[in-house]
Amino acid sequence: MNILRIALFALALAFTGQSIAQPPRRRAEQQAKQQQQQNSPRGSAYRQFPTAQAMPQNVAWRRDLYRKLDLNKEANATLYYPTTPHDGRENLFTYLFKLLLRKQIKAYDYKLDGNENFSAKNEVTARELMDRYHIFYEAKDDKVRVNDADIPSEEVKVYFIKESSYYDQQTASFRSQVTALCPVLVRGDAEFGGDLAQYPMFWVKMDDVAPYLGKLMLMGSSLNNAAMMSADDFFTMGCYEGDIYKAVNLQDRLLANYCPDDSSLVREQKRIEKQLADVQEHVYGRDSAYYAKLRADSIAQAQADSLEALGKSARTSRRGAATSRRSSSLSRRTRQSDAGSAKATNPKSRNLPKCAPRHRVRAEVATANSVCAASVIKHTPPFLYSVHAPFKLCMRLVPLSVHKRIHSFYFTTICTNKSEQHLK
Repeated sequence: MNILRIALFALALAFTGQSIAQPPRRRAEQQAKQQQQQNSPRGSAYRQFPTAQAMPQNVAWRRDLYRKLDLNKEANATLYYPTTPHDGRENLFTYLFKLLLRKQIKAYDYKLDGNENFSAKNEVTARELMDRYHIFYEAKDDKVRVNDADIPSEEVKVYFIKESSYYDQQTASFRSQVTALCPVLVRGDAEFGGDLAQYPMFWVKMDDVAPYLGKLMLMGSSLNNAAMMSADDFFTMGCYEGDIYKAVNLQDRLLANYCPDDSSLVREQKRIEKQLADVQEHVYGRDSAYYAKLRADSIAQAQADSLEALGKSARTSRRGAATSRRSSSLSRRTRQSDAGSAKATNPKSRNLPKCAPRHRVRAEVATANSVCAASVIKHTPPFLYSVHAPFKLCMRLVPLSVHKRIHSFYFTTICTNKSEQHLK
């Protein structure tokens, strides 16, 4: 047992001596390799789905745009919260600022023209940025220490990004890629009626920060808190929403330089977005699945429209049929009433059915009364009326009271009997 212990101790001393005996260059290479392994992306989504792809230099078509990401929007809010590191989570600016403090990434100064310049002479250090924007820090020798509460992550409410939309002829695909990122401080005394001012801090190259962004996990949804995604996937898949404030042009002008008001600015932004869609759809086209889906949607919409038109025509025809039925029934009733009146006027049509309609009985009674009125002349006393013409003359000469008595007498005695006989 003692011999085994002695052998193990000797072996450990040999390995220690070998590590001590290594040259400084070898040790530096090993340390750099270990640090690279530690800083490499470890997110499952980044490891299994490498969506980040370098843009070729010899592309057939490319359009560079500058967008403004407002973190108050729901789609971009995942880059803002939490403003203070909590439960192992931190926002994008805190993560970038810590990388800058550890000198793992390089930052470049933001010029007045807004264009990015990734040259060595334009590089800016973390201490210069903190002195410029009044960020409290503690310096000891060459090391700088900043507390989490002093990092102005709450004031970074806007990001400027440079987006390149291009067509890759090698893969026959249309892609969009974020090439640069710039955090913007929003400061001002808005609580006391002042205006808020924007201070772009620095540019970072997306190719430099992409390996680190693959390790920063963000909450992907407000409805599902378990849905997480890396910051690299967020930018690669275009999950952000940003308004265009500049399109690279020969005159190097912003949209605000030639758009006099907000409405014209919005129209110009929509025009540029439409140009991108037209290039993707009409110039280089889309895959067959897209057009198959578009065709299926068009056919379904046409079928729905035809069914709706058929339903409207059916309802219209039903209403027309109901109206025609009502009109035909009304005309049939009118014809029946006219026929009944004609039968009542004709002396030959006197035989009524046992269950005759009420209007036909009324018509027959009116016919009987007319017959009685005609028989008045026939049964008039001969001493008063001899013929029909003198009867009319005498009726005019006879006083009204006498005429009423004669009329009531003959209608109560003669006409009543005649009406009963006629109905029988």
